[in-house]
Amino acid sequence: MATIIKRGDRWQARIRRKGFPILSESFTRRFDAEAWARKVEGELERGIWRDNREAESTTLRELLDRYETEKTAQKRGCVQELSVLAALKDERVAARPLASIRSQDVAALRDTWQKQGYRPATVRRRLSVLSHAFEVGRKEWGMEGLVNPVRLISQPTVRNGRDRRVTGTELDAICAASQSPALVALIGLAVETAMRRSELVELNWANVDLERRVVRLEQTKNGDVRDVPLTSAAVDIFRGLPRTGEGQVFGMRADSVTQAFDRACKKAKIDDLRFHDLRHEATSRLAEKLQLHELAKVTGHRDMRMVARYYHPRAEDLARKLD
Repeated sequence: MATIIKRGDRWQARIRRKGFPILSESFTRRFDAEAWARKVEGELERGIWRDNREAESTTLRELLDRYETEKTAQKRGCVQELSVLAALKDERVAARPLASIRSQDVAALRDTWQKQGYRPATVRRRLSVLSHAFEVGRKEWGMEGLVNPVRLISQPTVRNGRDRRVTGTELDAICAASQSPALVALIGLAVETAMRRSELVELNWANVDLERRVVRLEQTKNGDVRDVPLTSAAVDIFRGLPRTGEGQVFGMRADSVTQAFDRACKKAKIDDLRFHDLRHEATSRLAEKLQLHELAKVTGHRDMRMVARYYHPRAEDLARKLD
């Protein structure tokens, strides 16, 4: 049975139940204190009560700070996620207790970001990080009564599939416009091997076997170790690079590669081309020589639908195969 006592000008309801912490709450009216006590005792009786006190005393910004320290810092893509967390912590809702944040608050955030011109993929990325932070708080940090409001809203549809094929003439123009021999080599290897930008910049000489014509990737997007076969052109590119010990093949960061590539494209007057499109091009070229399951082994895709998404053969090439 709950105890209702008056402390100053407020009424305090206190519940003592074996196997549970002491629960208490203060109200301005005795009626509200009694109603709260009946509700909580009913939940305890039915076994559906969840401790929500920490969620009520922790703000969203505090949750995101802890998530940044304990979760984001351990991820390979931490740089990108740090920028997402910074954007989330700048929102006004970040100052509110977690227990007070409802699905309509998150929906309002989604709508605001869309009105500000953010792409659907960016909005979904922010919502994904926010959702995971709520889930970690609920499952791992003792906030059992916390509801994840992100799971209750619809998310924008992403239509970012690309079928951009880069031509040999465009590649020659970009390489000619570049001031960086390292970028030229990166472009050549991306087209010859279908390796991701991050896989290329993190590659060490110790994992490059030019005799066997194989590169071993130990740091991949999905965490799997992958062996990538090298074409003769890729071997020639590696042999033309300066080598000092067994360290990194390229002394560039991933974002520096993107910036240098974009500058070279602008100088060469080539529009609507991204460094990641080189992986598309490589996949399409390799698809002419390999079967689908072999292609997936080279590119590192677990889902064959993703391989199909990256594979964009030219209609004229398919026409020649029909003869």
